[in-house]
Amino acid sequence: MHAGTEIEIACGVETAEPSADASTGLGDTSGSGRGEVMGVLVEVADRQPAHRVPGEIPGRRGGRGLGLQIVGSLAESWGVTYRRTEKVVWFRLTLSESGRRTAGSLSESLNRELDAAEIHSVSEVADRRRVAEWADRGGAFLAEASELLSGQLDEDMVAALAGQLLVPRLAEWCAVWLTTEGGGMRLSRVWHGDERRVDALRFALESDPPAPSLRTVGIPWPWPGGADAAGAGGSALAFSLVSGGSCVGSLIIGRAGPPETTDSVARTVEDVARRVAQAVVTARQYTRQTSISRALQRRQLPPSLASPPGVESAIVYEPHGRGQTVGGDFYDLFPMGNDRWCFLLGDVQGKDPEAMSVTGLTRHLVRLLAREGNGVESVLSRLNAAMAEEGAEAVAVGGESAQPRFLSLVYGELEPDLKRGGARCTIASAGHPPPLKLSADGEVTAVVESQMLLGIDEGSEFTSFPFFLGPGESLLCVTDGVTERRSGQRQLDDDDGLAEILALCVGMGAMGVAERVRQAAHDFGPEPVEDDLAILVLHAVVA
Repeated sequence: MHAGTEIEIACGVETAEPSADASTGLGDTSGSGRGEVMGVLVEVADRQPAHRVPGEIPGRRGGRGLGLQIVGSLAESWGVTYRRTEKVVWFRLTLSESGRRTAGSLSESLNRELDAAEIHSVSEVADRRRVAEWADRGGAFLAEASELLSGQLDEDMVAALAGQLLVPRLAEWCAVWLTTEGGGMRLSRVWHGDERRVDALRFALESDPPAPSLRTVGIPWPWPGGADAAGAGGSALAFSLVSGGSCVGSLIIGRAGPPETTDSVARTVEDVARRVAQAVVTARQYTRQTSISRALQRRQLPPSLASPPGVESAIVYEPHGRGQTVGGDFYDLFPMGNDRWCFLLGDVQGKDPEAMSVTGLTRHLVRLLAREGNGVESVLSRLNAAMAEEGAEAVAVGGESAQPRFLSLVYGELEPDLKRGGARCTIASAGHPPPLKLSADGEVTAVVESQMLLGIDEGSEFTSFPFFLGPGESLLCVTDGVTERRSGQRQLDDDDGLAEILALCVGMGAMGVAERVRQAAHDFGPEPVEDDLAILVLHAVVA
């Protein structure tokens, strides 16, 4: 009535020499008739684990009943054990001397008439129930473990999930050690059913790390010392985390009280340990590849922008690819001597790693050509020839399936005017969204005419356009991740949308303009940005 679940009852008789079970209070019982019968033991289990009486069950009589009052009045001893999935009420009824004689006779008669296998002790019934429960749930539990662990790409997160999977379903506490590059062990995560004990348990375990081992079966582990660590006492098992013939760590579980870990539970933990080990290996491979990728990506973009006198610069750069610091967009601002600076903003076709590699090569090639004395038009012409030649070679080697790489680029030279302020600029655009100039009074104008993409026609010629960036004026260069940002059927730059955004930036410095345009691009549509996004702003400071 009160649990609102099915119940299970186990009954048995107690022999003359019971051995108390600390976990339930039940003695060691036997139905074999050996020894004098001392009493009766009963265990009632339901599936309401909470330490409370649930609300009234529809269609059933309410009220608390007299069950525990009767038990308290008649039983020699009784108690309640709360487990994660069930609650167990147990009690012992002691027989009088005459009752013991009668019970002994009845027991002997029953043993003659019933098969011995039908009479079990209360503890045996409880053990069977726990084993059967895990036999039924083990497959689902391991499937859950595999699903949770397979998606993790951080080894410490794998260790944390392992502890949360095992506690409190299979253990009262869990610790996960992971191997280090130096061959040692570090304590990654500690989990305890009682969060107040986690710090003390970690302190007790850290001083005694397990040695790496290829033995995957559970081996006994010393119970952590200290009353505040893992409890008064219990049993612990250590399982090595082995994958591909290598040990990547160790998993230790502990339960308070006498050992209760059955073979079924031990095998389940072994299976979990194998899954944890494989997840750790996968996470480490991902981390290693990510580190290599980031090291290579760092060389694709400049570590910082140069600072021409009297000109502020700002860059907003957001690669679309997950986990990437570099995409198909690239930028640079560097000195080339004789009080001149060069700047560029480009976009390579595609978002794959090959596109990323082209960004770095292009940026370094532009620097080399500029410092050899090539002007804006010459730099674009030579870069175009190199791109077209490389594309032709790719098609010759890879056949029709190979695709040449096309490149859009804004490239210009900047010469600050130290006397009157501002800077003289020469700029050209190869298939790129045209840069916009914002005057101090809010007028927005395009400073170039767009020309052919780089890499299409080896013989293309390019024209540069000079202009003056006066004090208080800004030059905005963006990639198509900004201009082609979509909201339904509309793009951000439809009907000169980008110019309207820039016109609202009068009086802002370079970073203010860049941030305003970035925010406008994100706010333009409800969906996430689906392309690399790069914004370069040059702002002539008012003296």
